Amino acid sequence: MATKKNVLSIYALGGINEIGKNMYAIQYADNIVLVDCGGKFPDENLLGIDLIIPDITYLLENKEKVRALVVTHGHEDHIGGIPYFLKKLNIPIYATRFTLGLIEIKLKEHKIFRETELIQIDSESKLDLGNIFVTFFKTSHSIPDCLGIVFHTPEGVIVHTGDFKFDLTPVNDQISDIHKMAEIGTNGVLALISESTNAERPGSTPSERKVGKHIEEAFLGAQQKIIISTFASNVNRIQQIVEATKMTNRKLALLGRSMVNVVSVAIENGYLNVPPGMLIDARKVMSLPPEEVVVLCTGSQGEPLAALSRMSNSDNRDVQILPDDTVILSASPIPGNEKDVSRVVDHLFQLGAKVIYGSSSITGMHVSGHGYQEDLKLMITLMKPKYFIPIHGEFRMLYLHRELAESVGVERENTFIIKNGDVVDIEDGEAKQTRKIPAGDTYVDSIDIGEVGEIVLRDRKQLAEDGMLVIVLTISKADGTIISEPDSISRGFVYAKDFENLLRNVNRLVVATVQDIQEGEAKQWNVVKRKVKKAVGQYLFAQTKRKPMILPIIIEI
Repeated sequence: MATKKNVLSIYALGGINEIGKNMYAIQYADNIVLVDCGGKFPDENLLGIDLIIPDITYLLENKEKVRALVVTHGHEDHIGGIPYFLKKLNIPIYATRFTLGLIEIKLKEHKIFRETELIQIDSESKLDLGNIFVTFFKTSHSIPDCLGIVFHTPEGVIVHTGDFKFDLTPVNDQISDIHKMAEIGTNGVLALISESTNAERPGSTPSERKVGKHIEEAFLGAQQKIIISTFASNVNRIQQIVEATKMTNRKLALLGRSMVNVVSVAIENGYLNVPPGMLIDARKVMSLPPEEVVVLCTGSQGEPLAALSRMSNSDNRDVQILPDDTVILSASPIPGNEKDVSRVVDHLFQLGAKVIYGSSSITGMHVSGHGYQEDLKLMITLMKPKYFIPIHGEFRMLYLHRELAESVGVERENTFIIKNGDVVDIEDGEAKQTRKIPAGDTYVDSIDIGEVGEIVLRDRKQLAEDGMLVIVLTISKADGTIISEPDSISRGFVYAKDFENLLRNVNRLVVATVQDIQEGEAKQWNVVKRKVKKAVGQYLFAQTKRKPMILPIIIEI
């Protein structure tokens, strides 16, 4: 729908009713400022899909209005879609130093680094983007250099929190700027856009420093190699692992491309302090005494191709897990990954490892980077918004966040629980949600972006579940008659030698179907294929209760 002049509009292109793929927009008249451009990983139903990113159809239709992309922090669900986005809409990107370092790695991999304008900002930066003026404030999270964003518009101030928690003793000393938040709230906030990830969890988020003590205890109790897996982006956690490694006089090896990349950026930019000589090549791990080695790796979510999964399957050429090695999973499973994590843990136990895993409240090996209920209420209390838009979460999280907002003074009718594509328009201080813009998923399949649609996915699902049957027909070019018996080739449907009678009956059915085709349709190969598929499909379902993909191939002679 066409936007109205002099109306402030807020909408999401991703991140609502889902975890991941975060992308939000603030639009005033002919100026659009974007916040984040993330990706999310596919579930098991999206066969062959590598990544899901936001659908930017609306932005491409209004590309002359898009001023900038401002990035809150460097997690994949906030930066993972940037390279694909820039290939279609090349606009300036504003981010903090550490976040830019992670973005640069992605742009170099996609060979578009030199074509992109990257502008470094910090909590004191001020951006003039048309009739939208932007300032920032520091937040604490599980990755360095996180920002909340303040949009100053002719209608009023809009605040986007980014991902946050209130950690008063953060490992990296990057403390949330509560005084600045309070000042912003005192000056007046028209609308607060706040993350909802932990809206279900009561209390306040524990400090990251508590994890460090548990890691040290586990390291002191380990007799052989230590393999510890965490999110590569959790630089604060990695620093604590480094400190525990130093305390136990061990060497540290890195496994996993993302772990190597993030640690490299963190060291280069001064966010990670690793003593000289501590880091070793992973190829040296097995040649050193096991009590002198720590392996820091990816794979805490059970990803099949990640380093920990490969080691659990004895499929890593550099590092093998041996009996009495200690394996620590320093992360909680993201919803949906529990089964994959359980599989990896089972394999580790079969190898004889001592595994520390499970609920963070029991092991103490993980705390969330997202605020619990008390953190969320504190943010709302500091900002004192007139309107409230919960984001970054599934519906139940958004709903509970609305309840929290109401408990600290936001009127219920002033909270908008929206979907991706829903537009909240604010005009003369009054907000309403009555219109939508295009929004959805774009699938990344290897190097193809947006080329895989629902039809292709449906075909892949059919192939995976029921296989395929190829029917080769040799037909006379002159009169459309069958010259030789059809040849039926099964792949993933039935084993031909065990089902000779079934395939013989299929061939007879194909001949009968072609012979029944009226003379005027005999040379219309699309008609012939359609009728063969229908007849064979009905027969096979009646006999096997399965629906293989049927591919008739006609050879003219």
